[in-house]
Amino acid sequence: MQATDANSNATGALCAMSAMFFFSLNDVLIKSLSDAYPLHEVVMARSLIGMTTFLVIIMPLSGGWRALKTSRLGMHLLRGACVVFANTCFFMGLATMPLADAVAIFFVSPLIITIFSVVFLGENVGPRRWSATILGLLGVVVIVRPGTSAFQIASFLPILAAVGYAFLNILTRRIGGTESAATMTFYIQLTFILVSSLVGLSFGDGRFDNGSNPSVSFLLRAWENPALQDLWIFAILGVASTFGGYLISLAYRRSEAAFVAPFEYIAMVMAIFWGYTVFGELPDLMTWIGMILILVSGLYMVFRDIQIRPEPTGNRPKLRR
Repeated sequence: MQATDANSNATGALCAMSAMFFFSLNDVLIKSLSDAYPLHEVVMARSLIGMTTFLVIIMPLSGGWRALKTSRLGMHLLRGACVVFANTCFFMGLATMPLADAVAIFFVSPLIITIFSVVFLGENVGPRRWSATILGLLGVVVIVRPGTSAFQIASFLPILAAVGYAFLNILTRRIGGTESAATMTFYIQLTFILVSSLVGLSFGDGRFDNGSNPSVSFLLRAWENPALQDLWIFAILGVASTFGGYLISLAYRRSEAAFVAPFEYIAMVMAIFWGYTVFGELPDLMTWIGMILILVSGLYMVFRDIQIRPEPTGNRPKLRR
């Protein structure tokens, strides 16, 4: 490997790990707010602060107003809709589930991406990669445990979030060669603001919330004036989401996708750490087994990708929740 390639990969790895820290911080803070505020309010505050952070810090470093120019507005808004769907499902799941469980189930997304790449992009997947996909899906079943007393309907929410993220990834592959990380970050934040405003105006008075389920209440709860001691949480959320989204897009533009992808799994370790230190949650034995199966299958898919289809640097920028 040449020195420039090594430096580029090192930069990509550092950006990816930093992004995972910001995303994990985003998750734990949103979970901490899920019993007091409605999701649309949290997302609105996060996105307004995030947009301000983008305009003041990231945009001037990315070419100024030129970073907002695009000829693919429709694709950006479609990507934004995928992110909104994925975020909504994932955060609703966080309101009910342990943090580590939700994050582990969400990491079925690389397996769903493999399936979608066959269906929508016509890519070829061999028997070993299909076997890894089945192994990862088995890991999800182990965590979810359908048919037992440990099963929760909310477990399907991170799976739906993973489906939304997979669609996002497929769309990003189509536009990543022409659109910058800053451009994609801006339109994601813009979509969040538009959707959260629409939701707030439509049922922000809480008339549909009957308090029967924490996840549903998080979605439908009435707008609340933020408490003074919570303002710093909203501020950190906005900054963390913006830098997380920008850094993960930058990571996939600077380095080979197959090299960067394994660093995303650091988020699973961080989720266990935050779950224990903040919420006193520790995965049980079956959840540990499921996590290991998902981790092994996901990493195998990555390394198999290195073997059979190395990609040029910057071909697949991504953006998580």
